[in-house]
Amino acid sequence: MLEVAGIDHIVLRTTKLSEMLHFYCDVLGCKVVRETAAEIGLTQLRAGQALIDLITVAGRLGQMGGGPPTAKDNNLDHFCLQLQPISETDISNHLLAHNIDVGRFENRNGAQGFGPSIYINDPEGNVVELKSMR
Repeated sequence: MLEVAGIDHIVLRTTKLSEMLHFYCDVLGCKVVRETAAEIGLTQLRAGQALIDLITVAGRLGQMGGGPPTAKDNNLDHFCLQLQPISETDISNHLLAHNIDVGRFENRNGAQGFGPSIYINDPEGNVVELKSMR
């Protein structure tokens, strides 16, 4: 029987690579671990134990997925990033310092059970849920 331990990686198609790198690296603290943008249009980011693959729509890999994401035709509903323990106030203050709209924290279920989380949007309009570990 298979047992899932966490998110391994997600793939996001983008037309805004520099804005996406700023959002995921500068705002959320991910690190670039592999770049093959010139060859196939892929940049891989380390997000804790997982990876976020950014695929440029114009690159070889991105062209296989069709047209660019739009507000109506996103290729992802949302994904959740599990954060090291941090207060709701500290999360909100950090996001506001980066001009990210902050909504309301709500009690939602996740891999570690119920707890407060918040939804934000990346530059392509993908919904990112942030949830602090207990």
